[in-house]
Amino acid sequence: MRLIVSFFLLLLTCTHVSAQSIEGNPETFSNNEPVANTEIAIIPEPVTVIKQAGHFILPANITIQASRSAELKQTVAFLQERLTTATGHYVTTVSSPSPAATFRLILNEKADGTIGAEGYQLSVGLKQVTIRANKPAGLFYGVQTLLQLLPKEIESKEEVKGIKWTMPCVEITDYPRLGWRGLMFDVARHWFTKQEVKQYIDAMVRYKYNILHLHLADDEGWRIEIKGLPKLTEIGAWRVNRTGTFGDFIPPKPEEPRNYGGFYTQEDIKELVQYAKERFVNIMPEIDVPGHSLAAIAAYPELSCTPDAVNYKVRSGEKIMDWSRGAPPQGIVDNTLCPANEKVYVFLDTVFSQVAKLFPFEYIHVGGDEVARNFWEKNDQIAALMKREGLKTIPEVQAYFEKRVEQIITSKGKKFMAWDEVLEGGVSQSAAVMSWRDMKYGTEAAKAGHEVVMSPTQFAYLDYMQADVMTEPKVYASLRLSKSYEFDPVPEGVNPIYIKGGQANLWTEQVYNIRQAEYMTWPRGFAIAESVWSPKEKKNWPNFFARTEQHFKRLDIAETKYAPSVYDPIFSVKRSADKQLAVSLSTEVEGLDMYYSFDNSFPDHFYPKYTTPLVPPIDAKVLKVITYRGKTPVGRMMNMPIEELEKRAGKK
Repeated sequence: MRLIVSFFLLLLTCTHVSAQSIEGNPETFSNNEPVANTEIAIIPEPVTVIKQAGHFILPANITIQASRSAELKQTVAFLQERLTTATGHYVTTVSSPSPAATFRLILNEKADGTIGAEGYQLSVGLKQVTIRANKPAGLFYGVQTLLQLLPKEIESKEEVKGIKWTMPCVEITDYPRLGWRGLMFDVARHWFTKQEVKQYIDAMVRYKYNILHLHLADDEGWRIEIKGLPKLTEIGAWRVNRTGTFGDFIPPKPEEPRNYGGFYTQEDIKELVQYAKERFVNIMPEIDVPGHSLAAIAAYPELSCTPDAVNYKVRSGEKIMDWSRGAPPQGIVDNTLCPANEKVYVFLDTVFSQVAKLFPFEYIHVGGDEVARNFWEKNDQIAALMKREGLKTIPEVQAYFEKRVEQIITSKGKKFMAWDEVLEGGVSQSAAVMSWRDMKYGTEAAKAGHEVVMSPTQFAYLDYMQADVMTEPKVYASLRLSKSYEFDPVPEGVNPIYIKGGQANLWTEQVYNIRQAEYMTWPRGFAIAESVWSPKEKKNWPNFFARTEQHFKRLDIAETKYAPSVYDPIFSVKRSADKQLAVSLSTEVEGLDMYYSFDNSFPDHFYPKYTTPLVPPIDAKVLKVITYRGKTPVGRMMNMPIEELEKRAGKK
């Protein structure tokens, strides 16, 4: 029936809409509308989308036309697998031009200057779908968009029957705003297997990320095999297994087994690099030095300035830093490599020689953040180094270290990148900076002529809580989805040639498994993806969230975990003049109703609806709140102790 209706609509309407500018064409689909089109809900938002009349209907026998290029092999296999698995349809591939092909993946003979190396043009007609690109990466990203146009059931890992496999006819021109579109995955704090890293790559490429920053070494684990330094993985990759709030654990007892952890062999790394490359992702390794190095020091105590390092163990989650006086922290143990010890530079030369050979990407990240320098201040070796090199301050000692490390990195044919603290003592002009503490540090670095990747805490730290601390794993800060969506990696007043791109970071102290890693990444990963891919002027929060809700349905079918935190109520408390508690509730998205109870029962939409600030009854112990859209619950049941609200209000 739908096919007949589409046929008559086709007779009554023009089958082609001229590709005019987005401002002047009423048929152009624009995300300036507050509600997303349920058929066209693409993340990240493309540059131009022009809706055509009619629908493409997926035939039972599908042919994919693509050249036999090695660089296209994975893209074709990916599309073939996705189409076959969910639909049960028969899919074949051909390499020579075929007018009857269902899907045509075409590399332009003459480059289109508009779309660049990663852009594509996607045309969905009534009988055929064509993706054109200048480079194989563009075809791969075009395929990701194509799959988002099919019904959500295309995400299924098994055949789904009874689905009308159609796509709206559409013309899309798309290309990225920025070249560096990254996610950082910390595999040091908690161990993630090779297969789980592949799983993370599979998820990120659907949203057109192209950099995976792997944090491979920290106080809690050394995760990469280095030949000639076997203790790095024999000792440095293992710790006592504890569960709870990481950072608050009691120190391990001597008899507790150190059997939690793991590492990637060099063959594992080669396999991951190849897997990522086939999906147009570069992997950037990070070996964090001179701080965050307890795992390396536990393996080789001679790398430390501190004699007591012979007794150090890999951190299992006990407290090793004192942040009471702010940054930089005071070390309770000395988790730093010794800048005054020549053995350290021999060690790092060995490490970075092998890392450089394993990772083809042009950058190696060397950390440089949160260095607890208090042990250096009282060390005779450091004092001698300062006198010998004419260093006047402890930050200059770290700068001396960073410059020595950069010499090692560049000698391997790689570029040096570090966190923004390295600017404090001065680094060479060629050093690239990853700005994490605030946008201002990246702005300053760019104005000084450094290459910069923006990954600021206030927009891009995926380990932060996504909603109220009562429901989220407790972390020291919060980052809601709507705030992530405000991320603009290119600040005003900065020459954009110095901004390589943007990145979101997932630190994993409180992330114990891959399901929680997914929960923390999505949907905030959608927001960052759109910030680094889509045109700045197309940002629109209501429309973005409407599209996000469509992708929630896709993630459900794909069995990918995500956070529904955006639906949770936001609690705000204050005291009135007579010291009574007043509780205000709000929501991150519009159009939600909140229902509540103080009597310990579980509210639904028959309970009182929140309209004005609430005053808890005198003996009430808990406020329960749930959000609805119409008659459908969308949020989680929130259990807020009155005692907690009293604490937040404080005394007056």
